[in-house]
Amino acid sequence: MKLANYRVPAALGLLLCPLISSAQGEAYTPSTPVADTGDTAWLITATALVLFMTLPGLALFYAGLVRTKNVLSILIQCFAISCVVSLLWLAVGYSLAFSDGGSAQDFIGGLDKAFLAGVARESVSGTIPESVFFMFQMTFAIITPALVIGGFAERMRFGAVLWFAVLWLLIVYVPIAHWVWGGGWLAKLGVMDYAGGIVVHVSAGVAALVCALVLGPRRGFPHTAMAPHSLPLAVAGAGMLWVGWFGFNAGSALAANGSAGSAMLATHMGASAGALAWMIAEWTRYGKPSMLGVATGMVAGLGTITPASGFVGPMGAVAIGLAAGTVCFFATQFLKRKLNIDDSLDVSPVHGVGGVLGTLLTGVFGAVALGGVGFPVQKDIAAQVGIQALGVGAAALWCGVFTWVILKVVALFSKLRVVEEQETEGLDLAEHGERGYSP
Repeated sequence: MKLANYRVPAALGLLLCPLISSAQGEAYTPSTPVADTGDTAWLITATALVLFMTLPGLALFYAGLVRTKNVLSILIQCFAISCVVSLLWLAVGYSLAFSDGGSAQDFIGGLDKAFLAGVARESVSGTIPESVFFMFQMTFAIITPALVIGGFAERMRFGAVLWFAVLWLLIVYVPIAHWVWGGGWLAKLGVMDYAGGIVVHVSAGVAALVCALVLGPRRGFPHTAMAPHSLPLAVAGAGMLWVGWFGFNAGSALAANGSAGSAMLATHMGASAGALAWMIAEWTRYGKPSMLGVATGMVAGLGTITPASGFVGPMGAVAIGLAAGTVCFFATQFLKRKLNIDDSLDVSPVHGVGGVLGTLLTGVFGAVALGGVGFPVQKDIAAQVGIQALGVGAAALWCGVFTWVILKVVALFSKLRVVEEQETEGLDLAEHGERGYSP
C-alpha cells in the first residue's frame, strides 16, 4: 500500500487533532521574547538619524555660526564628545540610566549592565533588540552635551571641554534620564516627556547658561560684531537637524506604529510653525526677515515640540510651534541685549526656554479634549501642568547646581578658558594647529 493512499479514519483523526495542535503550539511558542523585525528596522534607522543630527548636523550648524578662526574647534568638539560619550555609555552610563537601581531606583539605576554585562544578541527590550535600544539611547546622550558647547563656543580650552563632558554626562545627564525614562521618581509621578524636553533641552539650556556665566563673555562682546562666518554652512546643518529630528521624536515610540507616525507629523508641524513665527517676529521688529532667523526658529520649534510630539495632535503641534518661535525669539533678544549674557550660539534661549515651554504645554495640549492622547496619572490640565513644572524645576535645579560644581572642579586641575592672545588668534590655530580655510 502506498503511503499517499493511506487515510486516517475520521474518528481517529478527530482524537489526534487536539494533541497534534498542542504539540505544534509547544514547538513554536518561543521561550523568550522575540524582536519584531519591523520595529527593529525602524529603530536602527532612527538611531542613524539621531546620530546624523550631531554628526554632521549640529557640528555644521554650530561651525557655520562661529567666526572663521574657530570653525575647526567646534567640529572637533562635536566629534570628540561623540566618541567619549559612546565609551562612557557602554561602561556605566546606560546601566545607571536604564537598569534597576534597587533601593535607589527612584533616583538612579544600578551597575548590573555595566559594559553591557548580561546583554546577549538575543536580549530584547520591548519589541527590539536591547543592543538597538542601547544605541538609540546613546545617541541622545551624545547630542545633549554636544548642544551645551554652544554656550561656551570660541573660548573654552579643548581639554576642559572633554573633562566637562565626561563629568556632566555622569553627574547631570544620566540621573535626569533615569528620573524621566528609566523608571525614576518623575516617571512615577506621571511627567510627560516623549523625546527629551526635560532630559535633553532643559538640561542643555541650563548648562549652557551656567557655562556662559562662569566663563564670561567673549573678548569684545557685546560691542564687537561677531557675525556667523558661513550662513550656507549653518543652514545646511540646520536642514540636517530637521531631517534627523524625525528619528529623534518618531523613534521615541520605540516601534513602527501609529504613535511614531503621529510624532513625526507633530515634529514637522512644530518646526514649520516655529520657523514662520520667528520670521514674522523678526520681520516685524527689524523690517527684514533673515535666513538665520528662519533656521533658528525652526530649531526652536523642533526643541519645543520634542516633549509633546507623541502626546499631541497636529493642531496642538502648530500651536506649540507658533509659541516656540515667538517666545524663543524674544528670549534671545532679552538674554543678549538686556542681560548681556554671551551664550554664544543661543542654546539657553532656544533649547532651554523651548524645552521649558514645550514641557509645560504638553500638559495642556496632551489633553484629549484638545486632540491629545490624555494624561498618564493626572485627570485635568492644571494638575498635569503642575507635574510638568515640577519636572522642569527639578531638572533645572539639579543641572544648574552640578554644572557649576563641575566647572569649578575642572578648573582646579585644568584652566577653563584660553588666554586672551589665543582667543584673538582663534582656537583652530591655538588649540589644534590647523586652519579651517586656506589664508
